Amino acid sequence: MKRILSIGIIIAIVFIGLIIVNGNSPSDVGDASFVKLEMESPSESGFMRADGPYPWVFPDDFGPHPDYQTEWWYYTGNLISEDGRRFGYQLTFFRRGLSPAEDIIERESRWGGNQVYMGHFAISDIADNAHFSFEKFSRSAPGLAGSDSNPFQVWLENWQVSQISDDEWQMVAAQEGIKIELKLKDEKGLIFHGDAGYSQKGVDRGNASYYFSQTRLKSAGTIEIAGTEYDVSGLSWMDHEFSTSALSEDQIGWDWFSIQLNDDMELMLFQIRRSDGSVDPFSSGTLIDADGEVIHIDRSQFEIDVLDTWQSPHSGAVYPSSWQIRIPGIGLNLDLQPYMADQELNLSYAYWEGAVEATGRLGEQAVFGSGYVELTGYARSMEGEF
Repeated sequence: MKRILSIGIIIAIVFIGLIIVNGNSPSDVGDASFVKLEMESPSESGFMRADGPYPWVFPDDFGPHPDYQTEWWYYTGNLISEDGRRFGYQLTFFRRGLSPAEDIIERESRWGGNQVYMGHFAISDIADNAHFSFEKFSRSAPGLAGSDSNPFQVWLENWQVSQISDDEWQMVAAQEGIKIELKLKDEKGLIFHGDAGYSQKGVDRGNASYYFSQTRLKSAGTIEIAGTEYDVSGLSWMDHEFSTSALSEDQIGWDWFSIQLNDDMELMLFQIRRSDGSVDPFSSGTLIDADGEVIHIDRSQFEIDVLDTWQSPHSGAVYPSSWQIRIPGIGLNLDLQPYMADQELNLSYAYWEGAVEATGRLGEQAVFGSGYVELTGYARSMEGEF
């Protein structure tokens, strides 16, 4: 996300399309934990595609876009307790349309619906070198999961983000003794990536998404782990992206970076990896200065070198685990290190997503900060999946 580019990522998992399309209740098929998840995508036919500028309208565009097949709301952040204990977190909501909005058929069963939601929730407890991750699936009916525009809210059972004022949101998620509850306040406003929010991912028509972020969300609240509660504060980042698309056949995965620096600057970069080992030319990024000015960065303007790797004891995948990022045009040089190595999510799809520390220079000025990195296609290539 996850995020960016994950057009059809894990949500291509259809939570037994038959159950949802036919409108059966859980009792008709047994408990959901015993339901086999299929890595199969419903047809893209009839859905709109991202193929040009988008006429943004807010607050409507915070909410769902059922004319597009895939959509996600992606929250990540770095938090510190009052006694200096550091945490990272991820809370992600994915929506997947099984059929276009105009094809919705009214069904007698209240369980009928044409939307599937999936959520990922993870906490990194840096002091204890512990990473917790969870996954949920649900149909949209009957109110088990969903999203609204005005006021904005997205939820999957007891995981939820909801708007409480013009620039504030409330987040809560809890699972198996792990809980997060935060208030998020937007300090910079909406940031649009690519061409005014139109983010091209490949050469084919429609291989793109509509993509905006809130890159500096002041965050405060609590994290609870096994009965111990910590008062925390820090910064969060939100991505909202929607599309009907897929990775090209030779695109096997991506590396995504979101960095928040001490000088009120933010940086987003993604590089799409190809099967021949090269980086796809449609990789790009966005630099946001302290005043909110947005600078688009194309593939020729940045360099990312991997300095170290880490092998997962869970999936066996070998991931990059230390990076140097250079943007020569503005004199930015950053070194990124994970706060802890093992931040892999072993869910329906294994990928690495974790909190990182950033140090470096902007010209002659020292800079530092924190961020999040997402690495996909290392445990298994995504080529041909979506």
